[in-house]
Amino acid sequence: MEAASFMDRIEIFTRTLLHPFDRIRWWVLKSLGRPVLPLVRQRDLRVVVSGLFTLVIAFALTLAGPFWLLAIGPIIWGIPHLLADLRYLVVRPGLHRQRLWWLFVAVPLVVAGLGYYPMISGFIAVGAIAVITQGRIWKKAAVLTVAVILSIAAVRTGNLSMIIFAHAHNFIAVLLWWFWRPRPRPRHAIVPALFLILGALLLFGVFVPNLPGNEALPTGLRSGDHLASLAPGLNEPWGLRLVILFAFAQTVHYGVWLRLIPEEDRNQSTPRPFSASARALLRDMGAPLLIATLLFSIVLAGWAVFDLFAARSTYLRMALFHGYMELSAAAFLFVKGGFPKGAES
Repeated sequence: MEAASFMDRIEIFTRTLLHPFDRIRWWVLKSLGRPVLPLVRQRDLRVVVSGLFTLVIAFALTLAGPFWLLAIGPIIWGIPHLLADLRYLVVRPGLHRQRLWWLFVAVPLVVAGLGYYPMISGFIAVGAIAVITQGRIWKKAAVLTVAVILSIAAVRTGNLSMIIFAHAHNFIAVLLWWFWRPRPRPRHAIVPALFLILGALLLFGVFVPNLPGNEALPTGLRSGDHLASLAPGLNEPWGLRLVILFAFAQTVHYGVWLRLIPEEDRNQSTPRPFSASARALLRDMGAPLLIATLLFSIVLAGWAVFDLFAARSTYLRMALFHGYMELSAAAFLFVKGGFPKGAES
């Protein structure tokens, strides 16, 4: 009873806090009138527009200051996107209610997150989820084969494999979004197509971002530091271009988890009010976890004001598991043929 009353108080507080924003959105939509009705009524169109908007903003931010984007992006969007990972890849499909998942998938992911043989531990989680998930034998065998091959490659290449995976995991998010639900209309393809086109324009130097001097950047987050961590040993200009591509792809990665996948996952085709979205998040994740996440986000942001390099490094170490969790989710999606949807919130 006490827990229920606590949740009720949290929901009432949230609804009261967000009600003015719901009223503002309602007023804006009403003022815009008929032109925005297709966006309100058609999820498919809304997702495409949101995806294109995400790409344009990410590209503009990358051109404006890729090193600052790499420095500040994880502080602003990192923790919320980890919460979205857990919500849509674990909680909403109900994987957290399966004992086998905790034993054979969650444990290797935790080990990877702690930094103990992260690539091997991560691929163990990928192979394990293929084994415990119901699906066709050939799909299980395919995932296991890929996991074994990648594990062997990781052992032979050492730290290089982690750098390659760091780049690849930004693209995994776009792939997960594409397969999240059936795509009967080809217009969705414009989002991944434009993502690849803009990425290629950056990689091949067609567009060159505004690169600040090292004196304008915090110690530990200067161009040489990013090159050493994301493109070690690559000659100019390819090393720098690869870092710039990472800045763009990482920002898109955040946008996928914070905007596109939440839109796709709901059964409701029309947008929800902010207060309803907050209540759904509370029901899915629970107030204690959300309060802890909010407090940690505030602490991380405050820490970044005084020591951006240390705050960012702490986040990146803490978030080490999530790329392997996304890869495990891709394996689950492939074997199962889709995510089992939780009850509509």
